[in-house]
Amino acid sequence: MYGWTGNVLRVNLTEGTVRKEALRTRDAEAFIGARGLGSKYWIDDVKDLSVDPLSPKNNLLFVTGPLTGTMATSGGRYEVVCKAPLTGTLAASNSGGYFGPELKYAGYDLIVFEGKAPKPVYLYVYNESVEIRDASSVWGKDTHETTDALLAETDPDAKVACIGPAGEQGVLFAAVINDKHRAAGRSGVGAVMGSKNLKAVVVRGTKGVKVADIPGFLKVVESARAKLAANPVTSAGLPAYGTNVLVNILNQAGGLPTRNFQTGHFEEADAISGETLSATLLVTKKGCAGCTSACGRVSKTTGKFAGAGEGPEYETAWSFGADCGISDLSAATKANFLCNELGLDTITMGSTIACAMELFEKGILTEADTGMDLSFGNADSMVEMVKKTGLREGFGDRLALGSWRLASELGHPELSMTAKKQEMPAYDPRALQGMGLEYATSNRGGCHVRGYLTSPEILGLPQKLDPDSIAEKPGWLKAFQDLTASFDSSGLCLFTTFAIGGEELAAQMTAATGVPYTADSVMKAGDRIWNLERLFNLAVGFTKADDTIPARLLNEPIPTGPARGKVSRLPEMLPGYYEARGWDEAGVPTDAKLEELGLERL
Repeated sequence: MYGWTGNVLRVNLTEGTVRKEALRTRDAEAFIGARGLGSKYWIDDVKDLSVDPLSPKNNLLFVTGPLTGTMATSGGRYEVVCKAPLTGTLAASNSGGYFGPELKYAGYDLIVFEGKAPKPVYLYVYNESVEIRDASSVWGKDTHETTDALLAETDPDAKVACIGPAGEQGVLFAAVINDKHRAAGRSGVGAVMGSKNLKAVVVRGTKGVKVADIPGFLKVVESARAKLAANPVTSAGLPAYGTNVLVNILNQAGGLPTRNFQTGHFEEADAISGETLSATLLVTKKGCAGCTSACGRVSKTTGKFAGAGEGPEYETAWSFGADCGISDLSAATKANFLCNELGLDTITMGSTIACAMELFEKGILTEADTGMDLSFGNADSMVEMVKKTGLREGFGDRLALGSWRLASELGHPELSMTAKKQEMPAYDPRALQGMGLEYATSNRGGCHVRGYLTSPEILGLPQKLDPDSIAEKPGWLKAFQDLTASFDSSGLCLFTTFAIGGEELAAQMTAATGVPYTADSVMKAGDRIWNLERLFNLAVGFTKADDTIPARLLNEPIPTGPARGKVSRLPEMLPGYYEARGWDEAGVPTDAKLEELGLERL
C-alpha cells in the first residue's frame, strides 16, 4: 500500500500475545485513518458499546493517518481512541510530536490493545520485532522519568508514549504523553491506558513511508506549503507567539472566559498572553514532525514556581490563568509542566480547579474540605491542587473526577462548565455564537478542535463572520466539523486549515495513497466520520437533551467587557444545525443520510 502501511498490531494484554494482521483497506479508504479509522475499528471490534470505559473490554488504539510521517504539511499527528471515562463518548484524542511518524516508520498504521495485563507492562516495537515487557521498574514514575528510563532500556532514538501517576490511578482526565511534552489530552485516554496496566508504548522505526506518486506528491506539498507561508496566522502569528497569541485577541472580543465563565473579560489578560510569555519565559520555539509553523513553546520558570518544559498553549494559559482568576504566568506555566509530568489534561484540570474555586467562594466548599484557601486568584493553591490531583491526594482525589462529578456531588451541577461532562475550552459562547453551537454538538463533549469556528468568527479565516450573528452558523459549523474530521484522520495538524482546505488535503491524499480523493469526497468522508460518532453516542444513550451548554451561558448575560449583555443563542441555532446535517428534529440521522454515507445504525 501507499500512504498507509497496510499493517495492524493487535496486542492482547490479558494473554500476553501479539498478532499482526492486514489493514482493512476498504475501511481505510472510507474513514481515512487516525480518528475516523480508529473509531470504526473500535466499534467493529468491541461491539458491546455499553462497556465500562475502565474495564478490560474497552479496547485502546494508537492510530496514525495515511499522511502521518510523510512530507505532507505538518503530518506529525496520531490519535488515541477508546471509550472515554470522563464522558462515556467515543474518545479520539489527538497528539503531535514525533511518536506518530515513528509508528509509521516501524511499519504500522495502528496498534489495538485488548484486555488487561496481570502486572505493569510496556510494549516495545522495533520494526518487525514486537515485545511485551515488564514495566514494574517505571510504574509510579512520572512521564519524564519513564521516558528517560525506557529509552535507556531500549533505543535512544525510539519514541515513547506513556502515562504518569494520574493515568495509573485512574484520574478521569488523565492524558497519554508522548515525547515528554505532547499530549493526547482530552477525555481520559490515559486512565484507560492505566486500567490496562499499560505504562508505555515505545517505538523505533527505520522503514519510512511509501507514497504512490513521488513527483506529484512533492508538487502538491510544495503548493500547500506556499499557502501556509503566505498566511499571516501560520507564517507569523503562531511562530511568533504560539497559540497563546489568542489571549489578548479573545479578551478584546469579550470572549475570554474568566473565573469559571462568570464573565468574558479578564482585566489582567496581558500578563498571561503569548506576548508576555515570549518576553519573559520563552527559551525557544519548537515544532512537531513536518511542521513549518513551530507554534510550540519551550519555557523556563524561576523562583517558587521554578521549572522547565514545553508550553503553555493558549487553552492552558487560560485554564490556569483567567479561568482561575490568576495573572501569574509563572504559576500557570508551572501547572502546565506538572500536568505533562503527571499526565493530566490541562483544560479539564484548570477548569475543575476554577469550578472548585467558585464553589469555595460561594461557601459550598470550605477549607475543611479542601485543606487550603481555594479563592480565585490563589496561585499557590492552584499549583498545589494540580499536584494533589495527579497523585489523588487529599482534596485532589475529588478533583480527579472532573468538575461535573464534583459539582453534582455537592448539589450544584450548574457550576460545572461542561458539555456532555467535558470541560469547555477558552472561548465564551456568549461572545462567540458559533462556538456555543460547536460545544453543544461536539461528539466528544466540550471541545474547540472539532470545528473551530473561532477561525472565521475571530481570525477572519477563510472569511470574517460576525461572532454575534447566528445567521449561517449551522452550515458553517457542519462544514468545519466535516473538514476537521478528515484532517484529524489524515494525520495533518488542524492548524494547517487556517491556510488550506479540502482541495489541498485531497491533492496530498491522492498523491500519497493513489486513491483518487477529491475535495467533495474528503468532505463526505468527514461527514461519514461525524455521523459514525453520532451513532455511537445515540446507541449509548445520548439524546438531543445532551446537545446543550450550561444554563449560565444561556441565561446570564456577560456582565463586563466588550461582549457585555450577551447570552448564547444556542436554542435558535440547533434546529438549523440538525437540518444541515440531514438529521431529524430529535438529532437522529435519517435513513437517507445513512444510506448516502454507507452507514448502518448501531
